[in-house]
Amino acid sequence: MAKKDMGVEGRFELITRNLQEVIGEEELKALLRSKKEVVVYWGTTPTGSPHVSYFVPFLKLGDFLRAGLKVKILIADLHGALDSVPWEILAKRQKYYEEVIPEMIRALGVDTKKLEFVRGSSFQLKPKYFEDTLRVSMNNNVNECIKAASEVVKLGDNPKLGGLIYPIMQALDEEYLGVDIQFGGVDQRKIFVFARENLPKLGYKARVELMNPMIPGLIGKKMSSSIANSKIDVMDNEETVKQRLNNAECVAGNPDNGLMAFLKAVIFVIKEDNGEKFVVERPAKYGGNLEYRDYGALEKDFVEKKLHPLDLKNALAKEINKLLTPVRKNKRLPLLYKDAYS
Repeated sequence: MAKKDMGVEGRFELITRNLQEVIGEEELKALLRSKKEVVVYWGTTPTGSPHVSYFVPFLKLGDFLRAGLKVKILIADLHGALDSVPWEILAKRQKYYEEVIPEMIRALGVDTKKLEFVRGSSFQLKPKYFEDTLRVSMNNNVNECIKAASEVVKLGDNPKLGGLIYPIMQALDEEYLGVDIQFGGVDQRKIFVFARENLPKLGYKARVELMNPMIPGLIGKKMSSSIANSKIDVMDNEETVKQRLNNAECVAGNPDNGLMAFLKAVIFVIKEDNGEKFVVERPAKYGGNLEYRDYGALEKDFVEKKLHPLDLKNALAKEINKLLTPVRKNKRLPLLYKDAYS
């Protein structure tokens, strides 16, 4: 549905669907009622290699675009350095991110021509930005910065100063990117609140904050680039995808696992938007194929043990490989990946 077919309420519903939290609902509605172009940004740090859970935020970026928002993607290279990525390999990972992200978004049927990619270092090294970084640092103590960064930055028992600067910079990014909204996972919440509290102290407006739920990994933890077996990497081939899913936690009758979470957050959103069914292929002797139009029906069958975990895994592997097929066609990606992560 295009923007012209929706009123403010329709656009609001599309923008906020499947989110875990919205800070500034009325502010968002006011932005949509205005005639100005509304701009949202999503930031990513070029640290570990992207995995399939990135499709969760990319689905939302598609919603934003269909609702008529302008979308900026921040490649937060300096944040990567502050999060302990060695400077000498940072540029290589930037190149990989800037190549793989558009491919993943296009795999969802989203037109990337309407996206703008911005490197953090393109504005974060300017004198005015540095001045504002110092101003925010003077308004906050060490404990406040540790609290803001705690869910996102690897702080440890003896935090590096860079980790404390991280939330200050992320707050300022909202102003210097010229956006109205920041979007991210709910693990970013403390930084989002930090931004809303600190930007007005500098004379800047507070932004609307949109938060996605976090998706558990295949081994029952958050799907993470730093935990190899918890993720399916974008560069994994078809057999590796199947193998990782076969080894994933999935107890019969218990829907609390990463596979079900991914189905709910990604696969069924795509299926329902396209008017398609999720098909679980089974031999006739085991009851034949199962078809589902919504996630609730699938979860009900799984809880009642009418759907076996192995059949679920095979069906999910097929869908993930379908998503990754167009990405795999880009022959530059394996070379960039090897250069960035070998």
